[in-house]
Amino acid sequence: MTTRLYLIRHGATVLSAEDRFAGSTDAELSEEGRAQAERLGERLSGEKLAAVYSSPMKRARDTAASVARPHGLSPVSADGLREMNHGHWEGLIRLEVERRYAEEYAAWEADPFTFAPRDGESGLSVMARALPVVRMIVLKHESESIAVVSHKATIRLVLCSLLGMDARGYRDRLDQSPACLNVLDFQGPVRARLMLLNDVSHYAAYPRRPGAQLSKWFDAPP
Repeated sequence: MTTRLYLIRHGATVLSAEDRFAGSTDAELSEEGRAQAERLGERLSGEKLAAVYSSPMKRARDTAASVARPHGLSPVSADGLREMNHGHWEGLIRLEVERRYAEEYAAWEADPFTFAPRDGESGLSVMARALPVVRMIVLKHESESIAVVSHKATIRLVLCSLLGMDARGYRDRLDQSPACLNVLDFQGPVRARLMLLNDVSHYAAYPRRPGAQLSKWFDAPP
């Protein structure tokens, strides 16, 4: 039997709208983000969810609560699902980081998987703590449907690993909109098939167009 995982990014926050590094900053959902989460909860209300798991960060917990409420569930917190810590970049907008820490930022742009800013985490570190949590959830809920609410970088890294993609390009090739829905079907704890990616049809008629929050690799001319 198939285990279905609804993998969800939290709704919008004021900090994400400002393009700030706010991975370990415990930002709250904005009004827009709360509305997005409510729409997602309504969308999944007809599914038979056995459990809802969440990063311990408030923006994820509040999104998870909107998903769990129609099912009479309480979200279960899992620390491995938290967002990447950007160290001394936290709270700064991207342009500030480029100006103040130009060498460090250039190294991160070139290799965000193994490089980390001072006091921060690399993509490899995030993957190492998040994947065991996903594995545990899938094994615990064999043949059931579960929701997992996490964060942009964490989700992209998990997807790269499960789908056999080169994780060094996680920022370049995958996007995750606020309160988006990804669906993965599992046969066992590691055999995953992607059924839906970055879907926001519960609150938006069209997917957003690529913008400044994607990597420079995408924006650069061919």
